[in-house]
Amino acid sequence: MFHVKHNSPHVLLINPWITDFAAYNFWIKPLGLLNIASLLRKNGFRVTLIDCIDSLIKPREYGIGKFLRTIIDKPPPLKSIPRSYSQYGIAEEILLKRLSMLEEKPDLIGFASGMTYWYPGVFKVIEIAKKFFENVPTMLGGIYATLCNEHAKKHSGVDIVFNGSGQLDLLKLISEITRFPIRQSEFHTDSISYPAFDLYPELNYICITTSKGCPFRCTYCASPFLEKGFSRKDPSRVVDEIEYWTSNYGVKNIAFYDDALLVERSRHFIPIMRELIKREISCNFHLPNAIHIREIDDEIAFLLFRSGFKTIRLGFETSNDATQIETGGKVDNRQFRQAIENLKRAGYSGEEIGVYLLVGLPGQRAGEVEEGITFVKESGANPMLVEYSPIPHTPLFEKAKKFSGFDLENEPLYHNNSILPCQWDGFTMADYRRLKEELKGK
Repeated sequence: MFHVKHNSPHVLLINPWITDFAAYNFWIKPLGLLNIASLLRKNGFRVTLIDCIDSLIKPREYGIGKFLRTIIDKPPPLKSIPRSYSQYGIAEEILLKRLSMLEEKPDLIGFASGMTYWYPGVFKVIEIAKKFFENVPTMLGGIYATLCNEHAKKHSGVDIVFNGSGQLDLLKLISEITRFPIRQSEFHTDSISYPAFDLYPELNYICITTSKGCPFRCTYCASPFLEKGFSRKDPSRVVDEIEYWTSNYGVKNIAFYDDALLVERSRHFIPIMRELIKREISCNFHLPNAIHIREIDDEIAFLLFRSGFKTIRLGFETSNDATQIETGGKVDNRQFRQAIENLKRAGYSGEEIGVYLLVGLPGQRAGEVEEGITFVKESGANPMLVEYSPIPHTPLFEKAKKFSGFDLENEPLYHNNSILPCQWDGFTMADYRRLKEELKGK
């Protein structure tokens, strides 16, 4: 079935299915897994990638769209939720076919993991791969594996759960598992090489990070736990990376994954944008993770528009002064109004400026969300409701545990934002549905 082994180890990397009540491809790529693939290749390993969610029904403008999906049984903890539950991505038989097409048995299988409540899809892929390749070492990393490390160790079925402690530690571990010796002085872990997007047969878009971590401490966000510290790439190298994908692979859409793209803008974002303009790089840029509102002055707004940013998303969260302070104090209403004015002056319409409003925060009342929607509309922008997901290792998680009727501590499925884990008499599922309908009608 398999060819004779080469000298260097073969590592199979798998990005599992999404299992959820709803999922949509807003520039979702397993960037961490692709960085690992690049790192392994750079250090002499051979790598195969199978991305189980690389499947769109029909890509829309900018490369996004609906995933292929298969309706499946709900996990027992979610049986009472009156919604259908699906597995998003390629069909199971396609996964089996791709596994059977491998020319040689892997020496190690590595699995990624995304949201904590997507773990059923992770477990299913692990089970399939372990049956297909018996006695091959398995490893799990990613967001779920890091945030719910003990749960993953207990239930996932892999040999090793990696907690995201750093690329050098991961490379050492893989070297030990595969018995492929690399002298520590020869470990290549710098950021010159790019994520291994070339492993995809077709690229509708790529994702990019110009920094790691975030200097802000928003109480609902796990970035400080997932990434220790805050560091950035050299602006010229960021532009080199963008130019590499646009010139060599014809990529037309790039989504920025940064948590703090505009921090110290004069030393980072502004030089990147000016160099993009100077090199006349034509591309559609997108900001699905949102940018910090207080940093959007006239110059930033102009550079966003001039450089080709098509999808503008702002992380506003709430117009309530007290909640703004409680959740991190990164923006106030005056700064928000000014940012909207600056973006409009630069050329954006109000409909193009998407503003994230968090709903379902512990103790939040429906009236606060209604006020936020009204405030955003009156400011001339487009409100977009984002359900709160309780994330372990965040300050707000402790409050969520006390407020929620679900066992957030022991069952990651209850972190699912679709079930409004912190709903209560002051903000019910009915309130949420009403607000969504009102927004649709506008």
